[in-house]
Amino acid sequence: MSSKPRLCLVTPALASANNGNWQTASRWGRWLSVHYRVRLVERWDGASDDLMIALHARRSASSIEAWCAQLVRRPLLLALTGTDLYRDITSDAAAQRSLDLADRLLVLQDLAPRALPAEHRGKAVVSFQSCSAWLPHQKTRRRLRAIAVGHLRDEKSPETYFEAARLLAGRDDILLDHIGAGLDAGLAEQARALMAESAHWRGDPSARGQGAESTRGRTAAQPHYRWLGALPHAATRARIQRAHVLVHMSRMEGGAHVVMEALRSGTPVLASRVDGNVGMLGAGYRGYFEWGDARGLVTLLETLRDDPAMLATLAGQGAQRAPLFDPIQERRRLLDIVSSLMEKR
Repeated sequence: MSSKPRLCLVTPALASANNGNWQTASRWGRWLSVHYRVRLVERWDGASDDLMIALHARRSASSIEAWCAQLVRRPLLLALTGTDLYRDITSDAAAQRSLDLADRLLVLQDLAPRALPAEHRGKAVVSFQSCSAWLPHQKTRRRLRAIAVGHLRDEKSPETYFEAARLLAGRDDILLDHIGAGLDAGLAEQARALMAESAHWRGDPSARGQGAESTRGRTAAQPHYRWLGALPHAATRARIQRAHVLVHMSRMEGGAHVVMEALRSGTPVLASRVDGNVGMLGAGYRGYFEWGDARGLVTLLETLRDDPAMLATLAGQGAQRAPLFDPIQERRRLLDIVSSLMEKR
């Protein structure tokens, strides 16, 4: 039998979800398995583990409650990953209870602690997430390719990108790609409708018979928007690397994987000015637009296309932040946090 301590990592998203929580859980599991016997589960099953790491205060609340009801109290590390930090803990009793029960609260960017209730801030520790560095890709100067990455759901604010696409209908030198599963049926339908408008604008025969209305005389159509649906992680990362800019328009974020993946690929970011983005990119970053402001996003995209110096400025600022997301730093930080909790058993 292995003498390694047993560690249970509870994540509401396993591999099939292909989202940030799964990327986090998978990465942490690999690192921790060097020193611990690690299990990744959606719900704690009552096994005799020595420590629990739970991702998401609300979605893992039942596992957290059961864990803390044991006769022998064992350490609990709660990672606050996004919607729990910026929504659930303000109104959901189960999420609030998770904060009470956790021994440590791990947050993913510099501004996250200020979203916590004052009585819990002393338990918070900031640990930036990380990813491998990819060499910057040589990019054409004939056009600007933007890419947005995120499953279509309310928190990701895809409607801001849709509206920006329509406002850019007259710019055939700005292309907009969109990656993410259509988790919200209404938002997926909007993306399909925008794609249909694009196909009809181009006279694409493949659009016939799909129920799209003619766009004759409509200036709001966008001939250069593509919704690519969900793609494997490696394929998504490659498209981020090849894009001129990543657009991240969320209304709430714990610390977005795609932002750091862009920076670690040499791709600048345009981001909504919300704490989850500012806490990663820094207060002085010049690529912010106000949340929901499609016209502000359009202004930035047009500036990047028309003024190469601005694109270079953002790339330089991103390069300065990129070392924060080095895997060596995140691994060391995570192991130190877990080790300190194990010592208090």
